Amino acid sequence: MASSSRPKKPVHNVHNGVGQLRIIGGEWGSRKLSFPDVVGLRPTPDRVRETLFNWLAPYIGGARVLDPFAGSGALFLEALSRGAAQAQALDASNVAVSSLKEHLGTLRCTNGQVQTADALRYLETQPASEYDVVFLDPPFNQNLLPTVCALLEERQWLAADAWIYTESETAPSTLGLPGAWRLHREQKSGRVYYALWHRLVESGA
Repeated sequence: MASSSRPKKPVHNVHNGVGQLRIIGGEWGSRKLSFPDVVGLRPTPDRVRETLFNWLAPYIGGARVLDPFAGSGALFLEALSRGAAQAQALDASNVAVSSLKEHLGTLRCTNGQVQTADALRYLETQPASEYDVVFLDPPFNQNLLPTVCALLEERQWLAADAWIYTESETAPSTLGLPGAWRLHREQKSGRVYYALWHRLVESGA
C-alpha cells in the first residue's frame, strides 16, 4: 500500500492514471474511491483486507490507529469505516496524501488525519502517542520493517497490548521483530506474507 520507487507488485484496476479501491465493511462498506497512479502504490487486495479485519474485528472499534506507509489509504480508510476512534496516516508522496485528504472530505470524516512525511524520520523525531493498531506495509526490498518496528518500540508509539499488521516479502519468522510481539495469525497471498502480531507487555513497563 505504500508508495515507493520500487514497486511491490503491479497496480490493479488502473485506467488513465487512476485506480479504484473498495471499502469492504463498516459505515462506508462498498464505497469505491479512486487513488492516483503513483509508482509502487497499490491497495492491499480485498481478500487480504477482509481476512485482516476479520482478525481485528474484536479490537478495531474505538482503537487509535497508525498507518505510517499509507499509500492508497485502503487499510487506513477501512479501519475508520469499521469504527476506529482516530487514525493517523503518513506517506512520502504528496499526490497520495492529497488524494487521501479528498477522500476524508468526501466521506465527511473528521477523525482521520493525513500527513506528508517520511515514516522513519517521523517516528524518530515527533512526540510519541500510543496507538492500539498499527499497519506496516512498507516498500519491499529496502529492509524497512526491522527498523520501523524497533522505532515503534524504542520511541513508545505502541499501547501495552497493541496489534501490529505487517506485509513482507519474506516469512514472518525471519523478520526479527521485537521480542514483546507474539505472532497471532499469518497467511500468504502470492509472494506476499501478511501477519498480525500482538504486543504483550505490562502497562508502564
